[in-house]
Amino acid sequence: MITVEKASYLGVADCLRLTNGTVDVVVATAFGPRVLHYGLTGGDNVLGWCPERVTATRWGPWRPRGGHRLWAAPEAMPRSYAADDEPVEFTVEGDTVRLRQRTDRAGIRKEVSVTVGAAGSGVTLRHTIANEGLWPIEAAPWALTIVRGGGTAIIPQEPWASHDDALDAARALVLWPYTDMADPRFIWASRYVLLRDDPARSAPQKVGASNRLGWCAYHAGHTLFVKRFAHRRGVTYPDFGCSCEVSVAGGFAEVETLGPLQRLEPGEASAEHVERWVLVPDVALPAGAHEGALRAVNDVLRLDGEPAA
Repeated sequence: MITVEKASYLGVADCLRLTNGTVDVVVATAFGPRVLHYGLTGGDNVLGWCPERVTATRWGPWRPRGGHRLWAAPEAMPRSYAADDEPVEFTVEGDTVRLRQRTDRAGIRKEVSVTVGAAGSGVTLRHTIANEGLWPIEAAPWALTIVRGGGTAIIPQEPWASHDDALDAARALVLWPYTDMADPRFIWASRYVLLRDDPARSAPQKVGASNRLGWCAYHAGHTLFVKRFAHRRGVTYPDFGCSCEVSVAGGFAEVETLGPLQRLEPGEASAEHVERWVLVPDVALPAGAHEGALRAVNDVLRLDGEPAA
């Protein structure tokens, strides 16, 4: 049975806590849409909290705060950084809380619905953006999760195939101008790309991929946090084709997924992007042990009722 109750969390009043007795989710209603907490009941929050951070824009300060949020890609200043400081409209319908932001200064209306599964750690997040401006735009829903620092982000590589059997390229791997492939926080493994967050290294690092396998993960402490999503073939994604991006910067880490770019007419069709979250406890991932990541991810896929990778 899913219970929903009012709560204060991290000094934020007017939150809602959803739980099925195995997993807890806390969402904010005083700003957002924003998920502030995701964790096993009685366990640690896998999401990060960074109230001291601020980005200056010509529209005023923007604060990431922490947790999970929704943006519209591609990123641009100041459009992407329109403030989300006002209360959101919310409705509770059984196992689902729906959070709806007023149209922001960039003319985008954002909505996130959070559904907790009847049992286990599974949570489904449905992200919707709509154009409430005066002219058409091309945009994509962009689900960004600030995670607890000090962990390791994981993007799967395409399944290996020999040169004799596979002559076509498998997928795009995307770099940013500040990406340093020699940075020791990266592990370019045969089955995964891993990016470790080191609080002592403040220089940002980021990598993205056309992730056709439809999952990415973050390991912190002894918990593996997996995000599942649908990668659609034959459509255009932002950032040279990215459906998945991960970044770190000295104790700050994000795991992101994106929907395809769509033309959104004013006040008409919206774009939707769905993530499914799951947590697996008691997962060991020593530094550099990408085979450990393989075993952990395979366990998750079996727990989720699908074949192992």
